[in-house]
Amino acid sequence: MSTEPPPGSGQQPPEDDPFRKQPPPGQGSGSPYDQSYGNQPPPYRGGGGDPYGGGSYPTDPLAGMPPLAESGRRTLARIIDLILVGIVVWLLTWAFGVHEYDVNSDHMSYAKSLGQSLTAAVLYIGYDTVMMAKSGQTLGKKWLGLRVANLDNGSTPSVQTNLIRAAVLWIPFAFCCACIWTAICGGWSFFDKPYKQGLHDKAAKTVVVSTR
Repeated sequence: MSTEPPPGSGQQPPEDDPFRKQPPPGQGSGSPYDQSYGNQPPPYRGGGGDPYGGGSYPTDPLAGMPPLAESGRRTLARIIDLILVGIVVWLLTWAFGVHEYDVNSDHMSYAKSLGQSLTAAVLYIGYDTVMMAKSGQTLGKKWLGLRVANLDNGSTPSVQTNLIRAAVLWIPFAFCCACIWTAICGGWSFFDKPYKQGLHDKAAKTVVVSTR
């Protein structure tokens, strides 16, 4: 009787992601972090290398990945995405009348409704989650040569990971803090070391790398 695990048992990670980091020559196939090295110190393991305390990351999680993206390019890509999705949000809220204008000879005041906030939150989260689950890129990131990658292995983040990342970024933006939260969350990458992560990257354990 065969002792091999049945297909789909989950014992081996999927290897069809073209961005997944590959093991060095001579180390076999699969993830470079699940090899057995016997009594020899593995080239990819090191004490205290996991930035999140799990002990399963290599000494340098970025080894084998493209260089980290510049924070300025990340910001520009985010602005592009904000404009693209913002146009859709404006059109939908205008079409369904979920905002109100009060105009007189002295001023015009704009009241943001709950319907508009919900529309914005759903669209921004859905846009980020769906687009990046395919290739780790939104339109803004694709045009500027950037992509989001898992910190541990360089692969494209899963739908669940992208949902966490998007929720941390967009829920406060849509409901309370608007541009202030976006500036704090995304601007964190300008000061973060060594991985240049925004707060949403830290929550999802991702990094943004250059594809050019």
